[in-house]
Amino acid sequence: MKAVGYIRVSTQGQVDDGVSLAAQESKIQARATVNDADVIIHRDEGISGKRYENRPGLQAALGKVGKGDALVVYSLSRLSRSTKDTLTIADELAKKDADLVSLSEKIDTTSAAGKMVFRMLAVLSEFERDQISDRTRFALAHKIKNGEKTGGYVPFGYQVNAGKLYPDVGEQKAVKLMLSLRKKGHSLNEICRALEAAGIPRKLGSREWLPVIVQRIINRENQVTKIWA
Repeated sequence: MKAVGYIRVSTQGQVDDGVSLAAQESKIQARATVNDADVIIHRDEGISGKRYENRPGLQAALGKVGKGDALVVYSLSRLSRSTKDTLTIADELAKKDADLVSLSEKIDTTSAAGKMVFRMLAVLSEFERDQISDRTRFALAHKIKNGEKTGGYVPFGYQVNAGKLYPDVGEQKAVKLMLSLRKKGHSLNEICRALEAAGIPRKLGSREWLPVIVQRIINRENQVTKIWA
């Protein structure tokens, strides 16, 4: 196994923690010796731990970690001061099938207990992504509710004028038909056939309706209703 060590201090960090680069390196070297592992040390000096993408030493360390290797740090605070960035780094290591070792917190994913902690980090990371997704949907619904165009296309049921969305009377009748039929328990295929039978065209003129298109329109309208009800 190869150990890739990462050490960091910021000016304030040296004052607060009193853990110098030399002290951190010594601890990592000792751990590698006990485990009979080769070790490579990367460092960032005088750099804040708030943003991991702005630290060349950390980026180099992550680039050196391969399958079966371990990224070793003195403490999680040296790895990152941001929970979000810590979870992002954990995700990167998981994708490489590599381990994370933090000596101060005794997190070691080469052990069963350490793997549990690592998986907890992955769960928290998934939760964070879900939160972002929810916020994105809310923002899109907010734009639609306030008549703002949400992308490079005009959604079915609306028309655009000077960058603002306005209900399209004809298309809104079709949207209401979709919602009504779906509420009554009709399948997406049945709704498609009903739209075609009524001669209702899609946004670009096609009269062929597909279940995925109907579902997208229904989901969007339900999302707006749910958030602003």
